Amino acid sequence: MIRPLTSLLRALAAVFLAAAWAVSARAEPPPASRPNIVFVLVDDLRFDAMGFLTPGLRTPNIDFLARNGVYFPNAVVTSSLCSPSRATILTGMTARNHGVIDNNNSSEAGLTFFPKYLQGAGYQTAFVGKWHMGDASDGPRPGFDHWVSFLGQGNYLPTDALSPQQVAAGQRNMLNVDGQHVPQKGYMTDELTDYSINWLEHGRDKSKPFFLYLSHKAVHSDVKAADRYADQYKDLDIKLPASMADTPENNRGKPMWVRNQRNSWHGVDYFYNQDKPLKAYVREYYRGLSAVDDSVGRVLAYLRANHLEDNTIIVFYSDNGFQFGEHGLIDKRDAYEASIRVPMVAYAPGRFPKGAVVESRVRNLDLAPTFLDAAGAARPPQFEGQSVLPLATGKIKPSDWKEDDFVYEYYWEWTFPQTPTTFAIERGRVKYIQYHGIWDLDELYDLAKDPDEMNNLIDDPAYLQTKIDLRKALFAKLANNKGQRAVPFTERSSQGQVFRSLDGAKAAEFPQGWLRPANPVDRFNGLFPDSPAKLEAEKKGQPYFPRRQ
Repeated sequence: MIRPLTSLLRALAAVFLAAAWAVSARAEPPPASRPNIVFVLVDDLRFDAMGFLTPGLRTPNIDFLARNGVYFPNAVVTSSLCSPSRATILTGMTARNHGVIDNNNSSEAGLTFFPKYLQGAGYQTAFVGKWHMGDASDGPRPGFDHWVSFLGQGNYLPTDALSPQQVAAGQRNMLNVDGQHVPQKGYMTDELTDYSINWLEHGRDKSKPFFLYLSHKAVHSDVKAADRYADQYKDLDIKLPASMADTPENNRGKPMWVRNQRNSWHGVDYFYNQDKPLKAYVREYYRGLSAVDDSVGRVLAYLRANHLEDNTIIVFYSDNGFQFGEHGLIDKRDAYEASIRVPMVAYAPGRFPKGAVVESRVRNLDLAPTFLDAAGAARPPQFEGQSVLPLATGKIKPSDWKEDDFVYEYYWEWTFPQTPTTFAIERGRVKYIQYHGIWDLDELYDLAKDPDEMNNLIDDPAYLQTKIDLRKALFAKLANNKGQRAVPFTERSSQGQVFRSLDGAKAAEFPQGWLRPANPVDRFNGLFPDSPAKLEAEKKGQPYFPRRQ
């Protein structure tokens, strides 16, 4: 389906890109040589977190790419979670096929990452930044000639910013550079950019085309901005979504799990178990983005100064969306629009038209085929997406772009049990959301009439056949390439026996031990495996940090 811009976003984009839209949608013939490719992946970046879409937000370098390249307002991810989405980008496969279904377990064995094919086509490849694909290892991966990464989520600041307890537990903020561990020296966004530019200047064979994958930690929670932006946006008017309010109108038709999640790690009333105002968090999030924009500007300046800009494709993307209170939720994982939509801009002077807006839906699933297509490399048979290059160059019209049903999948995690296993399918402008393993409502939205997903049509007689058709289509899709079924295993044909007595027992209370004040010092303890040391720390009311070996 195509998601048109809202009237406000459309107006802002129109003003920003008006002059460029006058340029023909078809680019000039591309240069003969194979292009270099720079892929900038941001963590948890909202679809509208760019200056040309949000008044008062300053991202001049990202805006430059959009003004002089191609903007894709309807980019989405097939799984809105770090590891599954990153695995989809790298493998060109959906989560049910690559097997990296959450942030804790990895099935990298047997997978081939697309940079391996680029190497086979004569490219030099580098990975710099956050890997976090379901495995705790920070070691180099096949497909990359140069490697800079860190364990798990990494840290915004170096070791001297750690608490004494963390240092005592053996934690050190380190980077793995080609298999050697070195101390993190500064603010992570800046340091990753330093490593990227150093490789471009000193680490590669300049007679070969290159692929640089710059994967930022920012703006993942708990975001910390660079010191130079500490006071930025202090007067910015932050507007939170209308659906955030806990009102009967907003709650009508919403599943119980969504309403319960308001008061949780991923809900607006207790987000990250803090009492920090959401507007304050949004300000810090935007401040954290400023260093990412600086990074884009520095890479672009290097390419320009070294006469590489005209033969380089830059793609700017995010691993998933992020909610600023929509439906009382923050973060990602669910199948609502703010969770699955991501920013996407592609810039390539002489290849892509200036200021074009392509409203076709493109997915993280389509990135690997696109990069191989740009490099002139053969497409491997396991890829499930399609190259976006013909859309970006204007060789095909958006009306000729093949848009199959869009299928979304998220699998329950023990670390964050608030969000159930979630599947969704979109056909045309209608989205059906189905949950697995809970006693609750499913959802159906007509996005053409209801872009904010406020009116659940799951029991609307006018949409009965649509619901039946989408249920069947979703089940047909939920099998992997070995013919094995992902949950829900059997096809759903109705809501099931869901009723309760009007005069019977009410819903159970939450366990008393799960009710906590805001800002507990041990708020991260639940992420770590149970152990005697962890229980002892909790008895003392202390944070627990697993001892590093």
